[in-house]
Amino acid sequence: MASIRGGVFTRADARACGYADVEIDSLLGSGRWRRIRRGTYAAQRSLMLVTDEVLHLRRTYRVLRASGPNVFASHQSAAALHALPVWGLDLTRVHVTAPDGRSGLLRGVHRHIRDPVGPGLQLWNNLRMVSPARAIAEVAATAPTMPAVVLADAAIYTGTVDRLALKQAITILDHGSKRALDVLDQLTGAASIAESRLRHILATAGLPTPSADPPPDLDQPDPDDPRAEALWFPEDRTVVEFEPRFPFYSDEFEPATEETPPDPSTFEGPHPVEHCWISWTDLDDPATVADRIRTTFTRAARRTGIRHFDQARVR
Repeated sequence: MASIRGGVFTRADARACGYADVEIDSLLGSGRWRRIRRGTYAAQRSLMLVTDEVLHLRRTYRVLRASGPNVFASHQSAAALHALPVWGLDLTRVHVTAPDGRSGLLRGVHRHIRDPVGPGLQLWNNLRMVSPARAIAEVAATAPTMPAVVLADAAIYTGTVDRLALKQAITILDHGSKRALDVLDQLTGAASIAESRLRHILATAGLPTPSADPPPDLDQPDPDDPRAEALWFPEDRTVVEFEPRFPFYSDEFEPATEETPPDPSTFEGPHPVEHCWISWTDLDDPATVADRIRTTFTRAARRTGIRHFDQARVR
């Protein structure tokens, strides 16, 4: 309840969640909860890091509380309320959809007009929002492709939606918007924002699709192993490792420390195998990432003697 409001909650919220007044007063007295303003509190830990997403959630909550019953959070604002990652999306304005009123941007609120507002509407804890599938369809039709793909990947990975629900939402909402359908075609099946971006770069550059199997040295991965995540290309005898930022299954969106490139000499398994390290900042330069992976494929071919021939080549 606190997370979708940007980290804050009221005394009535706490009571509804089972806290007695004496417990609330004790938590306030000990400092574990902090008083933001009269009757409004926040957990101490939530005050340590105020991100753009947290600020956006707080603005969205205030807009919904001040709006009429026919105003619903939509687009990336609804995605944030559904606890989906909004990496790469514009959070400077709150998006709402209503059946009437003035459309466009006013005082930081982008009002979309649809009469009727349409299907896929939800009410949770007196907060009005569109469904996850509709929010993703709206983002896919209006936002840059890469953040939209990441958003859809996260929703599917966490089981919030499936491909059929997304396709239906796109068809109903935008009559099969080509831009939104392109996002659906580019889903990667990744487990983190970093992996989603990397797989998108691989597909865009025409590089091979990695194997669904883990690399030979990660057959039984240790969940407590801080080593980077990896993609395995068996035909090219190459392991592409990447900084595992922002996993979809985690509530923690910022890593505590920066990852350091692993030492290839520490790996065990069938040799020769080449390794390519991709950091989070490298993903901002897709061309360089693609070139680095191609170079690693070439290096692996030289070591193994493997040569791939184009079957369609005229001989």
